Amino acid sequence: MRPKTVTPAGIWGTGIYLPPRVLTNRDLEKMVDTSDEWILTRTGIRERRIAEEGQAASDLAVPAARQALAEAGVAAGELDLIIVATNSPDMLFPATACLVQHALGAVRAGAFDLQAGCTAFIYALACGAQFIATGTARWVLVIGTEVLSRLVNWQDRNTCVLFGDGAGAAVLGPVPEGYGILATRLGAEGAGAHLLSLPAGLSRHPASPETLAKGMHYIHMNGREVFKFAVKVMEEGFAEVLEAAGLSPEQVDFFIPHQANTRIIEAAAKRMNLPREKVWVNLDRYGNTSAATIPVALHEAVKAGRIKDGDRVALMAFGAGLTWGGMVLRWYDPRKENHIAREGEDGHYPHEAV
Repeated sequence: MRPKTVTPAGIWGTGIYLPPRVLTNRDLEKMVDTSDEWILTRTGIRERRIAEEGQAASDLAVPAARQALAEAGVAAGELDLIIVATNSPDMLFPATACLVQHALGAVRAGAFDLQAGCTAFIYALACGAQFIATGTARWVLVIGTEVLSRLVNWQDRNTCVLFGDGAGAAVLGPVPEGYGILATRLGAEGAGAHLLSLPAGLSRHPASPETLAKGMHYIHMNGREVFKFAVKVMEEGFAEVLEAAGLSPEQVDFFIPHQANTRIIEAAAKRMNLPREKVWVNLDRYGNTSAATIPVALHEAVKAGRIKDGDRVALMAFGAGLTWGGMVLRWYDPRKENHIAREGEDGHYPHEAV
C-alpha cells in the first residue's frame, strides 16, 4: 500500500572527519614537476589532507558518522538505513556501508554503497529521503567518504594535485511541512564516461601486468572537457532545481557547490547571479574530496553560522559518469524553540513536531 501522506525529510545533524596529515603545494613541488603558483592559479588549491597508511574509507566515515549522530540526538541503534557515497571504498565487496554499520553498532540498519562520482552524496541524500518519504525508514545516515590518495598517480601532475581525503556525514529524518528537501534534480551524460575514469581492475580490464604497466589502476581525466561540462551543468542544473522548488536565485540564502576548482565555482556563481558571500569555498584547504566535498562544506557552513533555521540552501555537484545533481533544502534546526521545546527524558529530542 502507498502511504496516504509523504513525510518531508531534512538533515538533523552533520559531522566530518579530515585526516590530520596535510600535503601542501610546496610538498608536491618535491614530488612532481609542478609549482605552488601553477596549482593555485589553475585550481585554487593550497593544500589537501591525506589519510594515514592503513586508513581506508570506512575509517574516515565512522568518526564523521558518530559526530553527525551526536548532533542529531540519534543513537546508532535507531538507524534504519546507512548509505555510503564513495568512489574509493575499502574494497569492491562487502559494501563499505556494512563495515560502517558494524563499527557503529547500528544493528537495525540496512546498508549499501552508492557510486556516482563526485555527485554521489547528493544522489545518496535523494535516495535516503525517499525511504523517509514513503515511511520505510525514519532515520537514515548518509556518508560521503573518500581516500582518493590511493587512486591517484603521484607522477601525473594533472591529477595528483587535485584530490584529497576526507569524510562528511548527515543524519536524515522527518521534519515539519515546508522544511527539509524542497526539490532534487539528478542527471547523467554517459557519453562522457570516458572523460573521467579509473579504467582497470574489474570486469572490463581485469588486473594484469599490462594494466599495471599502463597505469590503468589510477584516475584518468580529460580536465578540459570535464571543466566545460561542469560549468554548463552547474548553471543549467541550478536553474532546473530552483524552478522545481519554485524559487528565484535571489531567494537562495546559501550555496554549497562541489569543491573541484575555484574557477568553476566562480564562473557558476557569476552566471547564477550569486554574490560571493552566499557561496562556501573550502577547496583551498582540502582539495577535491569527491563525494565528501558537499557534506564537509555543509557542516562547516552550519558551524560557522552561515546557515540558519529557515534558510534556503542549494547544493550542486558534478562528477564521473558524467553525473550531476542539484538539491534545494529549507534548513531545519531541531533545537530551535518553535520546533522542539525540550529534550525527552532519554536525552533525545522528541518528535511530536513532525
